[in-house]
Amino acid sequence: MKIALMSLWTTGRSWRTSGSSWGNKTGSTRLGFALLLKFYTLRGRFPRGRAELDDETIAFVAQQVRVEAADISLYEWEGRTNRFHKAQIRSHLGFREFTVEDATKFTDWLVDNVCQAERHPGQVRIELLDHCRAEKVEPLADGRIERIVKSALHRAEQLLCFRIVNRLGAAACDRLEALVGVDVPEAAEEKDSVLAKIKSDPGAVSLNSMLGEIDKLTAVRAVGVDTDVFADIAPKVLTAWKTRAAVESPSHLRDHPRELRLMLLAALLHTRRREITDALDD
Repeated sequence: MKIALMSLWTTGRSWRTSGSSWGNKTGSTRLGFALLLKFYTLRGRFPRGRAELDDETIAFVAQQVRVEAADISLYEWEGRTNRFHKAQIRSHLGFREFTVEDATKFTDWLVDNVCQAERHPGQVRIELLDHCRAEKVEPLADGRIERIVKSALHRAEQLLCFRIVNRLGAAACDRLEALVGVDVPEAAEEKDSVLAKIKSDPGAVSLNSMLGEIDKLTAVRAVGVDTDVFADIAPKVLTAWKTRAAVESPSHLRDHPRELRLMLLAALLHTRRREITDALDD
């Protein structure tokens, strides 16, 4: 942050030229305002208190605005003056506070533009904060941001589920459901079920293992998941679904909503068909 703060004095001159009361601020008020201004310029939000500003940064800014660094201890991080400073800065930079309508609008934006291809909450959060900055909207506190991210991820997964299930067709859905029927063994080492066979590792290369892989490929193809069902799904999303389905027992898969269960199983079979085919080619 220190390097970027070297432009602070130029920012201050611009502020004074625009006719604001920057030049009238003194002591702790001047230093606190300067720190708020530059932090907001860099981060798109205000610091949540003195703890977010290290001593070196405060000393650097204090030198630039010709105030004693120790004066920061007198600045009130809550209260009328602080709120007035924030309103001045938002107005000067063209930002505004986050509204209830923004929560809905930004959640929709994440669902449509991010969460169907990116399923990692941390990355989705970064995309949301970048979008807030681009739209000149001050983001909410972390708790509210996390709730928006969680909601967008959930809604995007629901959309993907319905899209995939609609592509599968009724016959394929019935055969996928049969893979986790109540009569399917739960034990991971049980090899008698079709699902356990599809999940299993081939082991050392041999004639028997090759015949076993051919048997698996036949079982996968018999379910009837078309190769183009996942044509527009991001590879890392598909891999995550396959991994999830591979480690869950039949009873865990049965506990999911029908659309999610079918999507996970279809992703497992789609990916395993490609893996088995590649292994046989090798």
